[in-house]
Amino acid sequence: MTKMGGYDHRVAQFGVPPYGGSLHQNVYYADSDLCDVNVDTRKGYPTRAKDKDGQMLPWPSSFILMVDRGGCNFVRKVRNAQHSGAAGVLIADNTCLCSAGNACYSDPGISCETREPPMADDGSGSDISIPSFFMFKQDADPIKAELMANHVVRVEMAWSLPNPDARVEYDVWTTPTDSVARNFMKQWKAAVVALDGRVYFTPHMYIYDGIKSSCLGANGENQCYNLCTNNGRYCAADPDSNLDQGISGADVVGESLRRACIWKLYGEMDGVGEAWWDYLNEFMFRCDTQEYFTNLDCIRDAMAQSGIDSGKIDDCMSDSGGIEDDTPNYILEDELTAKDSRGVVIVPSAFVNGVAIRGALEFDVVFTEICASYLAGVEPDICSLCAACPDGHKYECVVDGYCHLWHHHSTNEIRNATLALTEPPTMSSFTTVKPAASSGTENVTADELRHSEFPTAAPAATTATYRSASANMKSSGYVLFTITMWSCALTF
Repeated sequence: MTKMGGYDHRVAQFGVPPYGGSLHQNVYYADSDLCDVNVDTRKGYPTRAKDKDGQMLPWPSSFILMVDRGGCNFVRKVRNAQHSGAAGVLIADNTCLCSAGNACYSDPGISCETREPPMADDGSGSDISIPSFFMFKQDADPIKAELMANHVVRVEMAWSLPNPDARVEYDVWTTPTDSVARNFMKQWKAAVVALDGRVYFTPHMYIYDGIKSSCLGANGENQCYNLCTNNGRYCAADPDSNLDQGISGADVVGESLRRACIWKLYGEMDGVGEAWWDYLNEFMFRCDTQEYFTNLDCIRDAMAQSGIDSGKIDDCMSDSGGIEDDTPNYILEDELTAKDSRGVVIVPSAFVNGVAIRGALEFDVVFTEICASYLAGVEPDICSLCAACPDGHKYECVVDGYCHLWHHHSTNEIRNATLALTEPPTMSSFTTVKPAASSGTENVTADELRHSEFPTAAPAATTATYRSASANMKSSGYVLFTITMWSCALTF
């Protein structure tokens, strides 16, 4: 089966997709939602030969497994498929999208959906190593029909590098109290400046939907105490797990709205937002404590230090719907919509050109992913200088414009090569220290001394010089001496 342009699908936000590679395997339809951990590998289509006991043989390795949507979350399905030996998974949708129109036929009694379900990680998907796709009903149904007719279907799952071009777009989901992302947020402005406008950034504030979480009660009252704003509509976890004191979830939502407004006014146009990054650092330095987190004097001072007009930000927060009244806030509504459409459930999360970053939100990880996403030959200069610099050194490379580790190694290599290729220098002096109890004299060659009880052997590059040298030195006790030669001093 082939389809011009391939089959429309969505990639799971868990598992390990082999970007730049592909997977070619026969497909087997499990004829199940695969929610039970005890997977019956002898079921499904196409049918196989039977063993001596009359049971159908298991799915032959290696294979891609197609399973039905529904019954449990995507992570459980893919995990069970992985444990049964699948190399990849196709989740077949059983509900049409309304936008598909006449291209999709719903089962009797089932209405179409207005939004596609995201293949989100439920927070437990770190053990999943196989890739998985979500297929829409209009594409999945014909494949299932072929398999159930006992026809062999072979699928290619391919992963190209995401949309390489001259500009990279990336998104980060975090919260104002996210300690995991703190170091990244403090360091990343250096990369923002160094990438020189060749990236477009969109920050997202992670909040959760109070209505879906039943924080907006049937009687119209906020049911979640001080975790929410707007009478229970927008909520955040209590960062210090103490509802009676400290920073509340509602405080986090308020600061999230403030940062969203700062970005809208000072970063959205160019996707760089230096003032936004400055505010984050000023806030973390001045106000990121229980005492000052909501202190307006501290917050306004942080904005002033960042070149931000606090009056404009206050107006933005109020005009969008505020956080006090029993009304929606359109900026916070947009954040909920973006979170749901992307399927974000873990904070912090980052995406480069729409693809989730696999790994911690750290400077090295994000910088490497961004640089790898440019079209070959058009990457910014800072990527050429620092992307290959070893992890742990990329930040200082971006700040200083060169890789410190390479510079250090290069300097040593040049020095050693010079010592090895230059004629041995003439020894100019010996300094000896004789213990008081020692007596007698003896001719001792430097070669003999090199193999004596002294703790450090002579460097290989200067061995020839030592072997040709001799001097009258005190033989009893330890002798401390300095050989001064050419342009370096070696001390033992």
